[in-house]
Amino acid sequence: MAARLSFMSTQPPIANTNQDLACLCKAAGDNLRLDILRALARDSYGVLELAEAFAVKQSLMSHHLKTLTQAGLVSSRREGNSIFYRRAPLEAQHPLSALKCSLFASLDKTWLSHEPQQRLKTIHQERAATAQAFFIENAAKFRAQQDLIASYSSYAAAVSQLLLNSDCAVQRALEVGPGEGEFLEVLSARFERVLALDTSTAMLAQAEQFAAHKQLRNINFRSGDTQLLWEFPAAFDCAVINMVLHHVPSPAQMILDVAASLRPGGLLLITDLCRHEQYWAKEACGDLWMGFDPDQLIDWAKAAELQLGQSTWLALRNGFQIQIHQFHKAR
Repeated sequence: MAARLSFMSTQPPIANTNQDLACLCKAAGDNLRLDILRALARDSYGVLELAEAFAVKQSLMSHHLKTLTQAGLVSSRREGNSIFYRRAPLEAQHPLSALKCSLFASLDKTWLSHEPQQRLKTIHQERAATAQAFFIENAAKFRAQQDLIASYSSYAAAVSQLLLNSDCAVQRALEVGPGEGEFLEVLSARFERVLALDTSTAMLAQAEQFAAHKQLRNINFRSGDTQLLWEFPAAFDCAVINMVLHHVPSPAQMILDVAASLRPGGLLLITDLCRHEQYWAKEACGDLWMGFDPDQLIDWAKAAELQLGQSTWLALRNGFQIQIHQFHKAR
């Protein structure tokens, strides 16, 4: 007998996506929800912050965020007593991944209207003021509080090694948030000129004192945030951000600002905490964010047109883990 033809697929069946597709289309069919997704392009916000930004009641914002979450467009994470929302990471194998990617790309071609943008800017300023107030009050205790989580000595050698392994030019370097200034000694020995940038004048003063004590004469000190770096387009061969991102209002924006200041072929070194659940760190050490998933940092760097090089992870005895990433700007 002739064999009967089979029309059954030999591949594992894919789950019915009709319901997921309908849910996604519903979530994307509202102007406010589309604006929320625009706001979450690079930053994470709490429900109260988003309600303030879009001038709506908290209950309404919670409803919209629930709809976006159910559609797989938004994910949440707990930061101490607060829950923050961001765009959900794209899963390459998900049947609707291409559609979500296209939606996000389309949204990113247009800007939020002026009013929400200004309110979000105010939220960032409030976050920055909170961080600055902490460092003003605790500048004299910086080392003791730093040692509660990760002392400079716990990651200095690994960061220095990644720097030595790079082939970037050695004319100008930048360090954002130099703390007490220890890594400035490493940069000063390798580069002709170094810029130290910090929003905290109290911490910047400590770094200047360290540099004077070590007789580091090729370092300039500048007070301000990384928005000032747009005055220095393609100016630096190397930039370093050591244990700073978990203190800043918008880590993604900081990476974007620093990347814009790098020359083609320039190097960016990022050291920061991996995601953790030790809530006490927020109050004890002035942290805004409880570490980061490595993929999140790498995605932000890719969005800033940086290419990942080497990465290192360090496990500390107190339960924290440090991630160190080397990024390059295309030549």
